[in-house]
Amino acid sequence: MKRITAVIKPFKLDEVREALAEVGLTGLTVTEVKGFGRQKGHTELYRGAEYVVDFLPKVKIEVVVADSQCDQVIDAIIGAARTGKIGDGKIGDGKIFVADVERVIRIRTGEENEAAV
Repeated sequence: MKRITAVIKPFKLDEVREALAEVGLTGLTVTEVKGFGRQKGHTELYRGAEYVVDFLPKVKIEVVVADSQCDQVIDAIIGAARTGKIGDGKIGDGKIFVADVERVIRIRTGEENEAAV
């Protein structure tokens, strides 16, 4: 099994959720987070003064899937989260991280691994 963690722009959450539902995903966890990548934040103007916004609002989506679903889920996230703005040197569309999951247990039933997902 794999844990797929995607950090995306907040306004893309509904599109990503719908894309994941279309590929048969039954559950996910969403967390509001702040961070920065290569862009290192950006500057804004407030009441005539310029200041640096170091951390940008993002949404972190976490799902655990069978190995056989991994590529399909990643493709769905990419397709829904991509804005189409390429190479502008500014804020990107996010990142996807994939990690192995050794064991999953459904607390209510005691089911394990793929049966628990």
